Amino acid sequence: IGKELLAKMPEDYRNNNITTNSAIDMLMKFGDVESAERIFLSIKAKDIITYGAMVKGYVGNEMFEKALDLFEQIGFELGDETYTIVFNACAKLCNDR
Repeated sequence: IGKELLAKMPEDYRNNNITTNSAIDMLMKFGDVESAERIFLSIKAKDIITYGAMVKGYVGNEMFEKALDLFEQIGFELGDETYTIVFNACAKLCNDR
């Protein structure tokens, strides 16, 4: 249902960060990383929540390297939740090596 709604969503909603951040979160939870990345790249005014949704999604899909790569690109003041997600990704990478 979520993907159908996303496909039918009017263009003006696609320019709303709240809507696109929620869509990224949903797609990542479904494991549709490619679609989430497509939406992420289409967002002109990314905010910390946008980056957080992507980093969290990468970690949730066990794509720890991508999570850390994106974390390094964030140019915002970070909150506790974002640091927790990144520390989790670091720990998973250490366990994999």
